[in-house]
Amino acid sequence: MYKQRRGFIPLRLKRAVCAVMLFGTAGAAYADVSVGEDIIGNGYESEEANFNIVQVVSGLEHPWAVAWLPDGRMLVTERPGRMNLIDGDEVIALGNLPKIAGSDNDETPVEGGGQGGLLDVVVHPDYDENGWIYFTFSSPGDPRAFSTYEPDYGTGLAVGRARIDADNGELTDVETLYTQVPRTHPGAHYGSRIVFPGNGEIIFPIGDRNAQNLPQDLTNPGGKMIRLLEDGGAHPDNPFIGVAPGNLRPEIFSYGHRNNQGLALHPETGELWAIDHGPNGGDLLYRVEAGNNHGWPMIAFGTEYTTEAHIGLGTEAPGVTAPVHVWEENMAPSGMTFYTADGVTEWQNSLFVGSLKLEQLHRLVLDGDNVTHEEILLSDTLGRIRDVRQGPDGMLYIVTDEEDGGVYRLEPEDA
Repeated sequence: MYKQRRGFIPLRLKRAVCAVMLFGTAGAAYADVSVGEDIIGNGYESEEANFNIVQVVSGLEHPWAVAWLPDGRMLVTERPGRMNLIDGDEVIALGNLPKIAGSDNDETPVEGGGQGGLLDVVVHPDYDENGWIYFTFSSPGDPRAFSTYEPDYGTGLAVGRARIDADNGELTDVETLYTQVPRTHPGAHYGSRIVFPGNGEIIFPIGDRNAQNLPQDLTNPGGKMIRLLEDGGAHPDNPFIGVAPGNLRPEIFSYGHRNNQGLALHPETGELWAIDHGPNGGDLLYRVEAGNNHGWPMIAFGTEYTTEAHIGLGTEAPGVTAPVHVWEENMAPSGMTFYTADGVTEWQNSLFVGSLKLEQLHRLVLDGDNVTHEEILLSDTLGRIRDVRQGPDGMLYIVTDEEDGGVYRLEPEDA
């Protein structure tokens, strides 16, 4: 457990809602977002290293993800539909995004409001050669394009890619590579993190969209891990291609997921690791392999929210891949990264996971498939942690999901 020293005042940012419909932001300098190097807390004592907290971007409205271009420029998404390019102290909201479906009510996600919008962003590993960035968003359909409930349109998780025209402040060569169909009622459980395992493929999750019938249904992409070729189309080695009765979705890589909002590739083995939101209790950490069933909702480590009723068969079942780690109390995991840099050598090979509900950063020590130690950092300090990334400078970066959210760097006290 960390200790705070030298008069640090915790920064608790006010929560609020973004009430939006369909977004399409023109490229422009966004006045409310600012860039700086503001030390908002110093002398934190963790088990392995003392560190300072530096706010590098402020004024973001429910930011969701951060990524870096090879030249050090930063990309930050805001859920209401802005893709920010940060170049030095200049912030440009890039225009020409596809249509994005967002929340149409006045409730926060915690209160049951919408979780859609502009979500993840990643930079292609070969960006210097091809210039591609990839991003996820909730895509609106027409009234005939959804399968449940009664709103006048449905939404689905979509993956797009584009190139950046910084001079004109916009995205170019914009393509939508994939959209979840059938779309479902707007609102929740989009999943939505992207990784590049290599060999020209991308993997990303789609949440169960709050429909428990979807994760075990191999004819529907809800509650699945999806593997595509990076130019689009199902990966030809996906496990359910050609499997009887012939109508199983070719894009499915694994199934039985609830709502994954963090993916990371193990730096030594290349294995895919994921975190998953549980129901009322029972958030999960596990390894993902082709064809595996992760059980939801056949098994669960929590109960129904309103009735606290038992779910499924219990906590194990034949043919279901067991998790590596279970958080019995909901921490609402979002964002994860293996730390491999030299910025804080004592943290090397630790797995860092953000917590939305408990407003914490979790540092996990792994030995193979076993979590041997867990340290809690930043409790009640920055707010709801949405994303955790290792920056090109070797430091750990935190994104907070707040109405006045920010990007923060954790750096050694003696840096």
